[in-house]
Amino acid sequence: MGSRDRTDAIIEVLRDAFAPLMRADPAAFRAKYRKMARDPHAFYRGSACLFFHDVTAEEDEWAAHGAERIWIHGDLHVENFGTYLNSDGRLVFDINDFDEAYVGRFTWDLQRFAASLALVAWQKALPEDAIRKLIGRYARSYLAQVNHYVASDDDDDFEITLDTADGPVLDALVLARTKRRADLLDSMTLMRDGRRRFLEDGSTRRLSRDERGEVVAAFRAYLDTIPESKRFDRALFYELRDVVGKTGFGIGSAGLPAYNLLVEGYSQALDNDVVLSMKQANVPALSRFVESEEVDAYFEHEGHRTVVSQRALQVHTDPLLGHTQVGGVGYVVSEVSPYEVDLDWDDVNEPEDMRAIVDLLGRATAKIHCASDEDSQQDLVDFQVEEAVARSLDGRRNEFVAWLCDWGIEYAVRVRQDHAFFVDAFREGRVGIAAT
Repeated sequence: MGSRDRTDAIIEVLRDAFAPLMRADPAAFRAKYRKMARDPHAFYRGSACLFFHDVTAEEDEWAAHGAERIWIHGDLHVENFGTYLNSDGRLVFDINDFDEAYVGRFTWDLQRFAASLALVAWQKALPEDAIRKLIGRYARSYLAQVNHYVASDDDDDFEITLDTADGPVLDALVLARTKRRADLLDSMTLMRDGRRRFLEDGSTRRLSRDERGEVVAAFRAYLDTIPESKRFDRALFYELRDVVGKTGFGIGSAGLPAYNLLVEGYSQALDNDVVLSMKQANVPALSRFVESEEVDAYFEHEGHRTVVSQRALQVHTDPLLGHTQVGGVGYVVSEVSPYEVDLDWDDVNEPEDMRAIVDLLGRATAKIHCASDEDSQQDLVDFQVEEAVARSLDGRRNEFVAWLCDWGIEYAVRVRQDHAFFVDAFREGRVGIAAT
């Protein structure tokens, strides 16, 4: 495909995916596209729709025996990993951001990660051989963990914690442990009449009476979507104190309406109030390129899909995770946690340090795939994923690893070219929104 044809394809895919959000909030999308223009990996993060446009058009000889239809993360790049406090009260390092989760081939998650890893490594000027070894390390770690699950009755016995992590991942967990809820609250709220209220700044807005009434009703409906096993048995916990409209999210959530809600928390003490995010859920990129009627019919709305997906893929989810609707549109509700720290790749520059990280990330990827099967609380995937993956690659694992290395490196080259095409098209006002 020539450069002109590829540029036209990029423009068409982005417009199809984002046109309604562009119209709803042009300024947010201009900011999103400015961030995507910054470098090839930022472009890659913001264009999952283009990735699935490409990979769904390719033949796949690797995913069979059910492994072509499992729960996948849908946007597995190197920056979608970080810390969280799980429902058991332990700090865990794991995959995060499940907005794009859907049902698809297990290979698509591995491909998306491999190209992301190749892009980041290229930006650090690593030679191709080193990049190939990193992708191979990730793939073999994934397959080793799949082997473990085939031989084990327990799909959730692997966790990256303060006791098991090392290197930059351990650094992230240690930093998360120093975080305090009171510090988060002080950064987002002020005291008025002995109670906390949200600060009013450029990222928040006060709601009209009618809009506030809609959000309060949505909050009450959300409470019914929290599983009984995760509900706090306290009369005060879910008492709503304040609500504001919220803007200013990352590359993936540009233009999506959102609200912040302040609830009483664990007691009447002012240092343990809880901030919830209520964010409109988007259509997952993958669903635009596959037959989706059966999967879509399973869900009430996109917020429901996101929450069911996260609970399937993540063993110990946020106990406050739930869903609701505002104006008939699906929203996801989750805690704005003070304990979230993303893995910082800026200071991870040597292949040795990167190898230690990708070992853990390969195992973490296998865990989300293999936990999301007949043992999870959904029935879209009703078989043992690890057995399906193992059967798909039986006798061909070395061949598969070599293919994934080649594919990741080659697609990263395409992304670097696509990034240049995108920047030129954006500057020329051809992507559906003016550059100025």
